[in-house]
Amino acid sequence: MKTLTIIETGQAPEAIRADWPDYPAMFEALLAPHLLGWTYSAVHLSQGEMLPDPATLDAILITGSPAGVYEDWPWMTPLMDFIRWASEAQVPQVGICFGHQAIAQALGAKVSKSDKGWGIGRHVYDIDAPQNWMGEAPPKTFSLGVSHQDQVQSLAPGAVLVAASDFCDHAAIAYPIQNAISFQGHPEFSPKFNCALYGIRKGKALPTELVETAEHSLQTPVDNGLVGQWMANFLKHTAG
Repeated sequence: MKTLTIIETGQAPEAIRADWPDYPAMFEALLAPHLLGWTYSAVHLSQGEMLPDPATLDAILITGSPAGVYEDWPWMTPLMDFIRWASEAQVPQVGICFGHQAIAQALGAKVSKSDKGWGIGRHVYDIDAPQNWMGEAPPKTFSLGVSHQDQVQSLAPGAVLVAASDFCDHAAIAYPIQNAISFQGHPEFSPKFNCALYGIRKGKALPTELVETAEHSLQTPVDNGLVGQWMANFLKHTAG
């Protein structure tokens, strides 16, 4: 039996936190149908819990966060070291949003706030380099709900650009040498959760018109299930 260790690097905003499952529970709901027999363990890193020895783990998933990888949180340097140690030990890693950016920075890429501003709503990505964990006949595009200002600005050594869009040049990345994959979008977020997240920032951090456009875009289905299957395929094929 394998265990997926979920590193929770942030929580939903307090105003909506009680109305939704936490991020580890969202990922378990996404992946459990595809990872039969696996168990799940959460490390609440941003709340002060210590990181385990990565060499003792079967597989790792790093969640989204309101933090930026360039910010000086007490847990940031330990997380970067943890990612590098896990890579050296060949422990499979999956990163989502902040986790996508954290893996990139830890392995040598540049991450910063984008001059394109906030990305919210349903974003569609072109698949540039299909991977074996996508199956025999992957689609040419996929879509996810997003919520980010920061972006990966370059590729780490040995990394492969899997998918991109006009808004996001590095939307999905594979790391064949380091045994990792990552996505900028949120397959664990339902459209309703995305809209709740945008709603509390509407007219404040996010312009009202931008939020309304994003909410409308999420009336078109996103590919959460497909990306969840891809993540599960990667984990099953790489977790020994």
